[in-house]
Amino acid sequence: MSEPSILGETRLRRFLATRPLWSALLAGLLVAAALPPVFFLPGLVGFAVLLHLSRHAGEARRALLRGWLFGVGFFLAGLYWVGIAFFADAERFGVFAVPAVTLLVGVLAVGPAVIALLSHWTRAVSPPLHAALFAVFWAGGELLRGDWGVRFPWNPIAVVWAATDATLQPVAWIGTTGLGLLTVFAAALAVLWLEDGRRRRVPALALLGFPLLLLAAGSWRLAGDPPPATEAERVRIVQANIAQHHRWDPDKQLAWFRKHLELSRADWLETPPDLVVWPESAVPYAVEREEVRQELAAAIPEGAYLVFGADRYTEIDGRPDLTNSLYLVDSRGEILDRYDKVDLVPFGEFLPFRKVLGRIGFKKLTKGTIDFRPGEGRRTLAAPGIPPFSPLICYEAAFPGRATDGSDHARLLINITNDAWFGRSSGPYQHFAMARMRAAETGLPLVRAANTGISAVVDGFGRVRAALPLMATGVIDTTLPTAIAPPPIARLPALAWLSVVIVALVGLLVDLFTRSATTSSRTGQPAVRR
Repeated sequence: MSEPSILGETRLRRFLATRPLWSALLAGLLVAAALPPVFFLPGLVGFAVLLHLSRHAGEARRALLRGWLFGVGFFLAGLYWVGIAFFADAERFGVFAVPAVTLLVGVLAVGPAVIALLSHWTRAVSPPLHAALFAVFWAGGELLRGDWGVRFPWNPIAVVWAATDATLQPVAWIGTTGLGLLTVFAAALAVLWLEDGRRRRVPALALLGFPLLLLAAGSWRLAGDPPPATEAERVRIVQANIAQHHRWDPDKQLAWFRKHLELSRADWLETPPDLVVWPESAVPYAVEREEVRQELAAAIPEGAYLVFGADRYTEIDGRPDLTNSLYLVDSRGEILDRYDKVDLVPFGEFLPFRKVLGRIGFKKLTKGTIDFRPGEGRRTLAAPGIPPFSPLICYEAAFPGRATDGSDHARLLINITNDAWFGRSSGPYQHFAMARMRAAETGLPLVRAANTGISAVVDGFGRVRAALPLMATGVIDTTLPTAIAPPPIARLPALAWLSVVIVALVGLLVDLFTRSATTSSRTGQPAVRR
């Protein structure tokens, strides 16, 4: 080992020891850099830094604080763009941007704080086994943050592998949670080097070998891509690119409604589409009105269908009822079906803890003061001539394992969204990456219509077949990819637990290896004699 390398290692450990709070914050920022759209995968070593700081916290409260600061760095860098939404109507909501982001980040950072505390309490185990436990703690934290708890599953760590088509494929085998568990374990094994600079072999193998393994396994899966169907339904996706602040202006609503109509009626490149898809909230009027439905009917060819988003307001027993809905309309303007969004966005579509936060001035961002009502559950919508599809409105594409109703009837995913809220930031890229994961884990092609982008057609492997970039105006005309055979994780969700077994076995093997190497170095003799 060269002297400069030794000096560098010494300085790093000294910084971790003397500046643990700054180290924790910077480690969280480093891990966030691995998220879309940056995909700085070396940043994942920040997990090893948090584990090291937790092992050497001395007291539980110090571990808790270090974990919280790690979470602040991770969530602030990953979710800063949430604040942009408050400036869509800056006069009413701009003042809440900083408090809301601060509150969101502060609450979410409790998760890493608890993980650091648990890691501190279990510090007696060897570093390899501790890395395995840390990975399990992190995976459990993501589950609690997502489906089991606060229902905010945004940016699971597995999303970093959306960097390439090949590295995304393991989602089809072990799911988002399983891939995240293996990712954190591989990164946390670098704690061996932080604990003892001589232990370089295992961390290097994990940090370099794991991505190569994902790349090789994913490439092998993609090599079995079935040939495309010779006859397929055609789809047109409309991306009108309407700035969010214009949506607050009643005088401009007719203009952006007509913009969708004009883009839908534009000349077809080849043959007319079987399906036209508009984004979330594309229709600013009551869809049930006859004149609105006639306008919609004129926007699509005879025998085709239109899918779009619109807010639906009614009264039930004298009480207002508001839903964020997706409509399926035929070429006569008849409403064939409707899906009401199930997973609503906190602060965007409803005000959590309304009785408390409402008293201190907080409001939800969308128009009006009434909270949206969640729908009754995922559904599959169908019509003759197009594949049965599972609708996902905006935020719903972020939930792993919940892209369909579980009936196996869906042959297509349709995700409509309005990411104009977040401008030209990392938010739309993160959202699109998670939507691609839903395609890969179900084997179903994805049609995505986003107001300001990214609109796309994605196949059942999560590969982008056609796309419009962020802040572009236009349409996508293409054929729908066919669904592939349901991947293993779709047939057997329990396969995610396989990652726990892998982590446990590898942790034990690495522990045995490092103990053997340590014994050998101390005695100067081989650890095992014949």
